Amino acid sequence: MTAPALAGARTSPPLPVQSPSRALLVRPHHFTANPETALDNAFQHLGAARAVDPALLARRAYDEVGRLADALEAAGVAVTMFDDPGTATPDSVFPNNWLSTHADGTLALFPMYAPSRRAERRADIVAALRTRFHVRRVVDYSDGEADARYLEGTGAMVLDDVTRTAFACRSRRLDETLLAEVCADLGLEPLVFDAADAAGVPVYHTNVLMSVGTEVALLGASMIRDPARRAAVRKRLRAGGREVVELDEGQVRAFAGNCLEVAADAGPSAAGPAGGAAGAAASDAVGERSLMMSATAAAALTPEQVRRIERSCRVRAVEVPTIETAGGSVRCMIAGIHLAPRV
Repeated sequence: MTAPALAGARTSPPLPVQSPSRALLVRPHHFTANPETALDNAFQHLGAARAVDPALLARRAYDEVGRLADALEAAGVAVTMFDDPGTATPDSVFPNNWLSTHADGTLALFPMYAPSRRAERRADIVAALRTRFHVRRVVDYSDGEADARYLEGTGAMVLDDVTRTAFACRSRRLDETLLAEVCADLGLEPLVFDAADAAGVPVYHTNVLMSVGTEVALLGASMIRDPARRAAVRKRLRAGGREVVELDEGQVRAFAGNCLEVAADAGPSAAGPAGGAAGAAASDAVGERSLMMSATAAAALTPEQVRRIERSCRVRAVEVPTIETAGGSVRCMIAGIHLAPRV
């Protein structure tokens, strides 16, 4: 079942490098909030998760991933679904932290800060992507874990393919030396800054703070405490032609920054779902861009912010409250596939 979308979007040609038209999701069978990651994730709500019967919690999370798949398919995005029937990977619903794909044919694997998350890296998923898409190279950075060097994928980095920038806020989950190596490999320039809430707690992942689309970017600018770095981030976003919609801290806590712009696939579906998701639905408009976010996030936006966003892309809101208890939302749930499909 797809949540209702906010109307009024303008149809624009897609830019598939910035806005993927294919997505990978992992559907957990035994979802639970992870106490290990709660140590540095202030967005996590262990109490809310523990108040629900574990079987019911898992069922709700399972259904919420299916709901997101339906919403993506309604937006014209081809979804590849993998199931996680195991009990050892409570955060497997967030695959963008260990996997990223790039238009040059690169598939990258990343080192994870929490030991309980390292088993999320799955050889079968990598093999399936290599079968269905043109993968020129697989670059595995996960050996950084042995040296306590972490970089949690497009959670730790928010990538701008227009200005070739990797925006990254400092945290335990981002090693700056490794970030520099990854950026050199991918032809990106790192723009690193500190971000924290009003209590001084660092933001654990950059992708809860900001989202970069084709013509619009959402940014929790006030949480970048250094005025010079805040100005540098704004300047770089505007250099890429983006209108910057600024979020306050309350909106960031409601996951308004944890969203992802996608574009309707203008060609045939590249990859059918694996694991039982519904088949791809016809898009509302070929090439239309959509901003995927949670219903929590959408409710936190002001009408004026929605109006500014929807000059560029349609806001599509999806109910994922169970998964949000684990400290991530819709953007964390989507690993964008930027690879060319095999025909």
